[in-house]
Amino acid sequence: MAKRIESPSSINTFKQCKRKYYYQYIEKLPTQANIHQVRGNIAHSTLENFYNLDTHQLTEENFARKCKESIQTFFLHYWKQYQEKLRLLQLSPDQERFYFEETMLMLMNWTNHFVEDLSILLKKKNISVQEAFLELTPVREQEYASEGRSVRGFIDAIHHVDDEVHIIDYKTNSTFEMKESIRLQLAIYSLLYFEKHGKMPSKVGIFFLRHKLKLMNVDEPLLDLARKEIEEIHKHTSSTEQKEDYPKTITSLCKWSTGKCDFYDVCKPHEK
Repeated sequence: MAKRIESPSSINTFKQCKRKYYYQYIEKLPTQANIHQVRGNIAHSTLENFYNLDTHQLTEENFARKCKESIQTFFLHYWKQYQEKLRLLQLSPDQERFYFEETMLMLMNWTNHFVEDLSILLKKKNISVQEAFLELTPVREQEYASEGRSVRGFIDAIHHVDDEVHIIDYKTNSTFEMKESIRLQLAIYSLLYFEKHGKMPSKVGIFFLRHKLKLMNVDEPLLDLARKEIEEIHKHTSSTEQKEDYPKTITSLCKWSTGKCDFYDVCKPHEK
């Protein structure tokens, strides 16, 4: 049986609940969009395109204001662009207003950090605003893939900081915590980067948009974690596609106060 091309998301789904993996990636049952996914896409598009800002208009006196105005303009553009998907979520006007304002606050928080970094760079290197902006501009939305390992992923931002490479992912999570699932995602990104470029990134991390950037060092044990989890999922999924070989993991992630797993009704985890 041929290897399926996996991603950090599919591997984490497999680790969370093999039955959920079966429904989503083998049986390919439809999943339901939710506000967290949609607003995450809006935030990612906003941040990706912010760096396309025409910097000729920036001066040392106005760059902070211009950056904040620009992030709001991009956000409004993408919120409108996603209106049809937002409408399908059937949010009440109050709910949509809440998520609009909350996401705007996250993006403004990120912009405050960007402006601070730009200010520090201007003082440190005595360069123009345009040069500083360009230096802070990452390589964005890059697909990395390993044919040999049958795994791929999309990296939000790759920053070159002096002689170091920092891989960054953006998240709208409410908690400022490097969960095991996030650590594995970053480990896989690090391995994919290493296999393509022949050197490890120096650091990898998450910009938690409600909070700030959190980085960790990349080392051989982190790459070994990625190798191990990739090998384990392929060993299982390339040997069987029988539903009974993908057992249920019944946890609070099956159903909670405000929602349930996309496959709860077909899985029926709480039925005896």
